[in-house]
Amino acid sequence: MDFSLNEEQRHWQNEARKFADDELRPHSLERDQIEGGFEPWDWEIMEKGSKLGFRTLAVPKEWGGPGADFVSQALVMAELARGDSAMSKAFSQNWKWSHLIAAACTQDQKERFLKPFLADHRYVMGRGITEPNAGSDNRLPPEDDPKAGYRVRAVRDGDEWVLNGEKCFIANGSVGSLFFVDARTNPEVSIKQGGTLFMVPKGTPGFRIGKIFNKRGWRFYQNAELIFENARLPHANVVGEVGVGSVKAGKGDTTGGDIFGDLELAANALGVCDDAVEMAMNFSRTHKRAGKYLMEHQIIQLKLNEMHMLTEALRSYVLRVAWLHDARQHSANAGLVMNYSTDIIQRLVRLNMEVHGAEGRLMHARVDKLVRDAMVWTHLAGDTVQRIKILKRLGVGKSAPVGVSAD
Repeated sequence: MDFSLNEEQRHWQNEARKFADDELRPHSLERDQIEGGFEPWDWEIMEKGSKLGFRTLAVPKEWGGPGADFVSQALVMAELARGDSAMSKAFSQNWKWSHLIAAACTQDQKERFLKPFLADHRYVMGRGITEPNAGSDNRLPPEDDPKAGYRVRAVRDGDEWVLNGEKCFIANGSVGSLFFVDARTNPEVSIKQGGTLFMVPKGTPGFRIGKIFNKRGWRFYQNAELIFENARLPHANVVGEVGVGSVKAGKGDTTGGDIFGDLELAANALGVCDDAVEMAMNFSRTHKRAGKYLMEHQIIQLKLNEMHMLTEALRSYVLRVAWLHDARQHSANAGLVMNYSTDIIQRLVRLNMEVHGAEGRLMHARVDKLVRDAMVWTHLAGDTVQRIKILKRLGVGKSAPVGVSAD
């Protein structure tokens, strides 16, 4: 089995590492400490990264993008997250939706949305699914309960659709140029049969941004409300077919766990773990307790050993899943690696805090920032729901359980 990277993968890894060291890490804590929900954002950082290809990384080469494979995407994500996890997510959030446009949208939609995305360094995208009263049930809706799941309503009016309702905690919400929005076109059935995916560009009549959320972690990354008040969209903005649910409309590529979403979060977590290990190692080499460097104390050595062990295990799992994605072998491992990363990142940032001792409890320190950022994973992409869904893929409740790689 060959674990070596090819030339293109090494190129992207090195480019991301240099950008993280030169542009992300120096501004990471500074941006994190700025008060407010929108204020930590910095377009200059996004523009610099976009010019290097980090915003458009997943766009196929035939459309003028880098067309990086999943292994390269995972490597880039981890390296950028080592500089700043939230900044890494601001770039990778676009990979999912640009890939979706290329894979599932019409030629007309590609011309109208993919080309402007490639041309504008400030063009970012998001997904509007979560609502004030609909979160986890969007990802695991009961088949026989039409009341479960998102409630934003879309009613057809000739060649247009009229949307009403509200989305919340939407990624890139305050800065997005285009949103993929799930809406009910038939409220009498489950969202799998009565849901439709729409492309909503900024400037759409009746569509506006609401509250921008002031978060404890991932402060650079923007989350906001999307408000629809008789918002009008052309029928040409429907992704796939009407009333088939977003997963089928997007050919299985619109929610975490199908192709990219979970790998994205796991690779980002890997970067945070790398950062925590590096911080703990440097601190233990340069600070003394009881007359000895921290690294000379066995209790610290055991913590450092565990940090290295868990991080390398996560790295192997992330790259394996990325390799499987490139080989078009999609399995329960995509969800499992996200669940694993959620657990591991919590453990790593806590160990890092313990190695730093009293300094690890201080506010306005990078140790504290990593802890706050890591807590976001427990609320991302329906982590708990994903564990339940994975059990079904593993055969729990079936007469003949199957292995981890079952479809």
